[in-house]
Amino acid sequence: MLEVQRNENIELLTLSEVTKVEGYVGNFEVEILQKARYTNTDCNGCGACFDVCPAVSRSEFDQGLGQRKAIYVAFSQAVPMRAQIDMDACIKCGNCANVCELTAVKFDQEDTLFSVKVGGIIVATGWDEYKPIDGYLGYGKYENVVTQLEFERMLAPNGPVVGHLHRPSDGKPPESVLFVQCVGSRDVNRNVYCSSGVCCMVSIKNAKLVKTHDPDLEVVVSYIDIRAAGKGYEEYYTQSRRDGVKYIRSKVARVREDPKTQNLIVVLEDTLSPDKTIKEYEFDLIVLSAAMMPSDTFGKLNKALNLSKHPSGFLKEFHQRLNTVDTDVPGIALSGACHGPKAISESIMQAKGAASSIGKLLSNGEYRIKLIRAVPDEAKCSRCGMCAEACPYNAIRITQEDGALVDEILCRGCGLCASVCPSSAISIRYYRDEQYGDLIDAILEDALMEKSKA
Repeated sequence: MLEVQRNENIELLTLSEVTKVEGYVGNFEVEILQKARYTNTDCNGCGACFDVCPAVSRSEFDQGLGQRKAIYVAFSQAVPMRAQIDMDACIKCGNCANVCELTAVKFDQEDTLFSVKVGGIIVATGWDEYKPIDGYLGYGKYENVVTQLEFERMLAPNGPVVGHLHRPSDGKPPESVLFVQCVGSRDVNRNVYCSSGVCCMVSIKNAKLVKTHDPDLEVVVSYIDIRAAGKGYEEYYTQSRRDGVKYIRSKVARVREDPKTQNLIVVLEDTLSPDKTIKEYEFDLIVLSAAMMPSDTFGKLNKALNLSKHPSGFLKEFHQRLNTVDTDVPGIALSGACHGPKAISESIMQAKGAASSIGKLLSNGEYRIKLIRAVPDEAKCSRCGMCAEACPYNAIRITQEDGALVDEILCRGCGLCASVCPSSAISIRYYRDEQYGDLIDAILEDALMEKSKA
């Protein structure tokens, strides 16, 4: 991130979100809302204001497990290293402004809205962790049931417990930990897709980390299938077994808590055991490996971009096998988990592909399109507007004078408008019904001639 900030060819806009996108490849106009930080560029992130701030709130970076002040830096390596104020938590006491030697605190700062012109767009909105509903496998009901991201923050040296493995309920070191795989994924009632094996490898990694805290600590992974398909992944999985991590092929049926000890009683069936008996196991801590979900931030962004989505909710690529980088809108490419669940290595590869695709497009100086586009017939058009409503690219608008008007840059020639038009007033250039009729007649005529010769 520091390299990005220091690159003179990159303008970094933090605390910002895209609110509107107009135009087309080579000529996009992007409207950006930059939210007020309530500190100016003089701030150097010294932290003097943190010490005097009396207001606290839950830390988003620590998944709500820790606290932060109302004036804070998002995380220790944040770029830029500037404080920001959470006005929902701030009590307006003014202590931060009084202690700041650089007079960098500005309570009157406001959000700013501005537009920039760009030639291409790369979408890289990341992903969110699936949050189980309250009570599902004990999550939200029992303190000692956490998700994988929450557990990551517990293990992190800069986390809420400074890397020490403690139970949330009583702060005691656990003696047994259970990892539950495929929570919210591979489930017809939630998400049918697999998170690309990321959950499996993260659980294996964290299980090994737990073993480094205490080699005698019991670590069990409950799994449907272990998907360790990457380079060196299977070897990593095998090493974890040698380190003492136990694997039980099972789905957790039920979780309940012992009210005296706050230990968790789990019902499991080991499907690989000869008797396949259902047993109860007791654990001090349960970690749920939850599914990778499309980012909430993308939901807002796609109202402006209007890109096609996969049934899973992730963004749809131009071609599932031959072009997984570009979208069906020229000039917009995908990078990382906005396209689908993937590991860091895959995200890096796709990011390089997206940068290459947009770079190549812009370096050509021009963009050529095949004019396979919708063509309206003004005389037939009834101005009903069904084609405009059906168009996924907002390429059609209706006027009373001219009827349907098609923007040939935005139009992709998908034919959806032609299929819904009740008046047959719109067709696709080079793919008209008359052409198909003539083609069929010619084929049948040739077939009849061949038959008569025989």
